[in-house]
Amino acid sequence: MTYPFIKPKYYLSLLGDLFSFIKRPDSDPLAVKSVKNKTYDTIGLFIIKICFSIAVASLLQFVYEPKNLTAVSMLERFSPIMLLLVAGIILPVYEEITFRLSLKFKPIYFALTSGAFTYYILTKAVFRTRLSLVDETFGIRVFFAIILMLIAYVFIRREKIKIYFERFWHHNFRFIYYFSCISFAWLHLFNFELNLANLLLLPIITLPQLFSATIAGYTRIEFGFRYPLFVHMATNILFTLLSFIPLD
Repeated sequence: MTYPFIKPKYYLSLLGDLFSFIKRPDSDPLAVKSVKNKTYDTIGLFIIKICFSIAVASLLQFVYEPKNLTAVSMLERFSPIMLLLVAGIILPVYEEITFRLSLKFKPIYFALTSGAFTYYILTKAVFRTRLSLVDETFGIRVFFAIILMLIAYVFIRREKIKIYFERFWHHNFRFIYYFSCISFAWLHLFNFELNLANLLLLPIITLPQLFSATIAGYTRIEFGFRYPLFVHMATNILFTLLSFIPLD
């Protein structure tokens, strides 16, 4: 494979593989690839994702552009270095554990995802605060997340229950994959003001996140967990750096 990134057919092939997976998700990798080819394909999908995100963002500027309250809050609360650390490393690790790690079933993966998802729900739906905000509710959110994680791990490790979940994952992977994609995208609604317009336009304003989730889920199954994690980090770091550019 020589300079694949300058060949349009390469991107068409990547999209073909991605859409084939989306139509019939499977928890087992379709093909064995070398680390080099996995890296190339991950970079290619990253380029596709960035182009798609820019296209959707440009279109929304002419139609409807909701204010990202989370991004504004983080810009106000963190220095540039801390913002890169939180947005570019910590949050991608957290979100990949929450939404992608358990696409491959293991008791420890399920437990980590359960704890992370509990923290997410407590933060966004119960206390209505920010994931990265250390306030008076932070200790409560972390405490209950850890408790649920430990309970889930002890419970799922029991042999009969583990076997049941393994079978459930295998037979229902399509719906698990779709749920991970949709929940990742639609929960980003909490980044914006919860008004009627944003609720009605939810599928449109979260379209970049939905497309990102389909790619991340695909690469997690086909290549391994670190590939969507690195793409998530690269995406967040890129857009964080762009936010530092003065537009006035």
